[in-house]
Amino acid sequence: MLTSAQESVIAATTPVVAEHIEAIAKRFYPLMFARYPEVKTLFNAAHQQSGGQPRALAGAVVAYVQLRHEPERLDDVLGIIVDKHVSLGIRPEHYPIVGECLMVAIGEELGEAVTEEVADAWSALYEELAGLLIEKEARRYHDFATQPGGWDGTREFRIVAKHPESAVITSFELAPVDGGAVAEHRPGQYIGLKLAIDGDTVHRHYSLSAAPNGRTYRISIKREEGGQVSRHFHDRLAVGDTLELLPPAGHLTLAAGDTPVMLISGGVGQTPMLPLARQALEEGRRVVYLHAARDGAVRAFADELEELRKAFPALLQVVTVYSQPRPEDSPDHVGRVDAALLADYAPRDAQYYTVGPADFMRCVDVALETLGVAASRRHHEFFGPAESLARVA
Repeated sequence: MLTSAQESVIAATTPVVAEHIEAIAKRFYPLMFARYPEVKTLFNAAHQQSGGQPRALAGAVVAYVQLRHEPERLDDVLGIIVDKHVSLGIRPEHYPIVGECLMVAIGEELGEAVTEEVADAWSALYEELAGLLIEKEARRYHDFATQPGGWDGTREFRIVAKHPESAVITSFELAPVDGGAVAEHRPGQYIGLKLAIDGDTVHRHYSLSAAPNGRTYRISIKREEGGQVSRHFHDRLAVGDTLELLPPAGHLTLAAGDTPVMLISGGVGQTPMLPLARQALEEGRRVVYLHAARDGAVRAFADELEELRKAFPALLQVVTVYSQPRPEDSPDHVGRVDAALLADYAPRDAQYYTVGPADFMRCVDVALETLGVAASRRHHEFFGPAESLARVA
């Protein structure tokens, strides 16, 4: 717990730190990778280059300072961080590395303004945050490891099926090499994976695109031309190859109740929506499934959705929106998803879930807000760094 003097220092210096926090974060990562190159494999190089990872760290620090005395809101923010950390296998021994490098980065950026008193206060604040995260992560790891089919650390899985879903998306079905049971996940969650590519270890996480079945997990990956891991999956991995999995995580899960659900996805953002739709339908809830894609060639899971529609004809409505349809395509709409289009399909008092490219999600969120949908009924999850933290801040 911070002393009253340290609390005063934090309050006095937060505006300056917040003003420079993105610059601090940009210094932090190169510094940490130089001092501790072994942790570099935990981070996506593309997110470093785009600035997404530094922005996420900056948002997390500012959000924690602002919300640390509001337990309910703070739990939501920390929950997003814990989800990301669990999918990467972050452990207590990683926190001193981050703390050391973060304080050096603060000192380098702010110079003489970082007195011994200021450094002590911000170090204490970091220790407080680290302690909370370590406690929450330990509980999550324990709960998962002790449930049927769970494990601690990583577990080796084998690709048992590889199925193309569209011109750019392929599904991979994964079964444990040890032949044991597979712990259930909550529909909408993602899973972390660890694999070696040309001698280098890389970590990624992908949405689980099928409902839990106790035997396998399914991930569905879009081939990105500049994506090291996605190209490796599409071009080099085959049935029989193995990789390591970490526990499922993620907060994009179905809110309890019997209200309608509207699932709004763009591109490969459709992957977590399939298990969410199935869960809602099996609970007897009305589902509007709106998917935006470039054209019919890249749209995935059409057959799977048609099977769901036939199984739940009175509950499921599927809506397609293509931005550049081919002559043979017949989408329900051509163009972009906006407030006017959403208004035509939005069920009264629904829960709304949005996943897709960041700009797509921001546009949908603004449109839903324009339609009067309360923030408590708008749910989303970013692929990659937790940019949503910046929204909280």
